[in-house]
Amino acid sequence: MTDDSEPATYEPTKYRPFEPGEQIIVVDSKGRQYLVVLAVDGEFHTHTGVVPHTEFLGQEEGVTVRSTTGARYTAMRPTLSDFILRMPRGAQVIYPKDLGPILMIADIHPGAKVLEAGVGSGALSMTMLRAGAEIVGYELREDFAQRAQENVRTFLGEEASSRYRVEIRDVYDGIDERGLDRIVLDLPEPWQVVKHAKVALRPGGILVAYNPSIMQVAHLRETLAESDFELPETVEIMLRTWHVEGQAVRPEHRMVAHTGFLTSARLLGPVPGGLKATRSF
Repeated sequence: MTDDSEPATYEPTKYRPFEPGEQIIVVDSKGRQYLVVLAVDGEFHTHTGVVPHTEFLGQEEGVTVRSTTGARYTAMRPTLSDFILRMPRGAQVIYPKDLGPILMIADIHPGAKVLEAGVGSGALSMTMLRAGAEIVGYELREDFAQRAQENVRTFLGEEASSRYRVEIRDVYDGIDERGLDRIVLDLPEPWQVVKHAKVALRPGGILVAYNPSIMQVAHLRETLAESDFELPETVEIMLRTWHVEGQAVRPEHRMVAHTGFLTSARLLGPVPGGLKATRSF
């Protein structure tokens, strides 16, 4: 059987020159990276000299320029990971090594209705918005809430901002939303939210909590065990890079080990026989 349909065609990537107000990553010859906001009259200063922003403006990603002392710099647009590690922030952010797994564990997808409690500087918010989620955030500190919304707008633009609402309130006091697909927590006592999550999530909804202390995890797991949440799981993500230079191939001497634990569970209600003990790997 032959397929007479027309082959798929793809539009070539449209290259965009750098514009005033845009953020770029500038990389020096030693691989050091700098986040720069371009301005017509701006200048990029380091100990190796000065580069006027006009050297970057109108150019495309990958352009290489020289400073006043001849030092070489290459410019590109920041990835989400680049921006999160260098963006303005007040609260400590969840790092990229945990942000990716959270997307998978919480199964964040376009249109997912998510409550995020403890938005901090917006790193997790940006990651879930980039995946297409619609987010309402609960945050105690107004300065954190404002910073998170500014970071979202700066990196993702107005469309993502339209799917993001942050309220100054304490999630421990309750959740007004109903029929949520996901609840993602980055706060000290996530067990206090379990009773509220049971009402706010739809059946099959997922709760995910990020916590740095194993004692926080233990308390949360005890609370989940007495609730209608099932399939609880706690994981820790470790990141080890490798040194690769010719025949010298070995793990780096340093690695990013512990940052936090990710605990998840699913709202399934009482199940005959129980599912809590049925999952094994």
